[in-house]
Amino acid sequence: MKAKEIQELIDFISNSGLAEVKIETDEFKLSIKKNSEVPAAKNVENHYSQAAPAPSPEPAPKKDAPESNENSGPPLLEVKSPMIGTFYRSPNPDSDFFVNIGDTIQKGQTVCIIEAMKLFNEVESEISGKIVKVLVDDASPVEYDQPLFLVETQN
Repeated sequence: MKAKEIQELIDFISNSGLAEVKIETDEFKLSIKKNSEVPAAKNVENHYSQAAPAPSPEPAPKKDAPESNENSGPPLLEVKSPMIGTFYRSPNPDSDFFVNIGDTIQKGQTVCIIEAMKLFNEVESEISGKIVKVLVDDASPVEYDQPLFLVETQN
């Protein structure tokens, strides 16, 4: 299953009266359990214990209006969140970030992880270019389609 299909399934379960769904095929097993008693932030603190409370992220620039001082440069595109969840810049608290400002990324390269319902989903870039800004703090909640990174495309 792709991340988008998993997100659609999560949305469907959230809107239905179902408390638990299990899907099993030859290729994978997926179990989703709705647990409204434990807030998601508490789960994140258990996984990412050294993460300090994150300040609220800066408002993300719109795709059509990149930062004013860069209007004459190469176009800036956004890498967006494919789902609702918690944004992590590294695979675990002791590891280096997947990408940093100034890094050149390739299409298909993993740039972060989004945790949704105890599932860790790698987010791959759909564009190639250079990371010019990280728009979300590590261990912060993100929404579907929220910009995560600004990337300077290479023409």
